[in-house]
Amino acid sequence: MAAYDNQNIFAKVLRGEIPSYKVYENDHTFAFLDIMPRSPGHTLVIPKVPVRGLLDISADDFAEVARTTKKIAVAAVKAFSADGVIIQQFSEPASGQVVLHLHMHIMPMKEGIELLPAQTVKEDPEVLKQHAAKLIAALAE
Repeated sequence: MAAYDNQNIFAKVLRGEIPSYKVYENDHTFAFLDIMPRSPGHTLVIPKVPVRGLLDISADDFAEVARTTKKIAVAAVKAFSADGVIIQQFSEPASGQVVLHLHMHIMPMKEGIELLPAQTVKEDPEVLKQHAAKLIAALAE
């Protein structure tokens, strides 16, 4: 496995070099909206430690990611009146991972509505701001 690249886009998001639509942060994780969402409220949870994926993250750090993922998933279902949620994680390019910093996809789902294809439609910034506000409000409840 190759070394972690600290110039990947999520490392830059963590350092504040690239703006994001943050919905949650704690000492171990950072959660923000995907700018090319596959469903309304599609959120990414990343660890603050520099790891490529599931294969190189410690069990303790992954547990923190899992806790935040659960918290965001519950809030996303509530905020978007979803009927369910998809959680996805890809590790290494052979699996489909594009950004080589571990990230969990949280996609709220409604019955009868298909996911958009991955990386196809960049969402309007105003819509993303509204979605972030909805998630933040649901997390505060």
